[in-house]
Amino acid sequence: MSQEAEWIDQFAGLKRLPPDVVDILMRNSAVVSLPSGSRIYGPGQAPKSYLLLLDGSVRVQQVSETGREIVLYRVSAGESCALTTACLMGYEDYPAEAIAETDIHAVAIPRTTFEELIARSHEFRRFVFTAFSTRVTNLFRIIEEIAFSRMDIRLAHKILELSHGADDVTSTQQQIASELGTAREVVSRIFAEFQRRGWLVVTRGHIKINNRPALERLASEH
Repeated sequence: MSQEAEWIDQFAGLKRLPPDVVDILMRNSAVVSLPSGSRIYGPGQAPKSYLLLLDGSVRVQQVSETGREIVLYRVSAGESCALTTACLMGYEDYPAEAIAETDIHAVAIPRTTFEELIARSHEFRRFVFTAFSTRVTNLFRIIEEIAFSRMDIRLAHKILELSHGADDVTSTQQQIASELGTAREVVSRIFAEFQRRGWLVVTRGHIKINNRPALERLASEH
């Protein structure tokens, strides 16, 4: 494979494409770069390209009229955005926000090429629909957690996840509330109870874990 086509190796499903389909993909696609903080898509915008992320991280979130944010999912290297896929296939405008959390590099496949390959190639269709199905399944899990899981359990799990095994977490209460799809006031009340129990200490933008086993016991409850 030529040097310019090496990005295909990051996507297992694309490596199975026939040579003629790879040729169409390479001739019509472009590698794009965006700095951290860039708004890739926003509400009311119609996606013009199918994006495959080569490196970096993209946060997809929903923002209410009151400014409350809910993080729906993140797109990492080797992945695509399910909402972009849905909008391209349904000719709909983007219903959320996609924000570059880091500097990113991505492959942009124009709508016309995307539609041509969907119609022409079984392998390309399978690649797109498999990625879409996986993301939708994960979205339903998030909805189930928001609707049915106790917030104290979810918060304990999120703190442990953000700690990466250390005892210090750098994050604001608003950021955590957005990750959990709840209000900052809810997170603050639970943090106050965790502090009362001596499990952690919360300061501005920082969390110190004092009793990891207690948080792990709570996070494991159902």
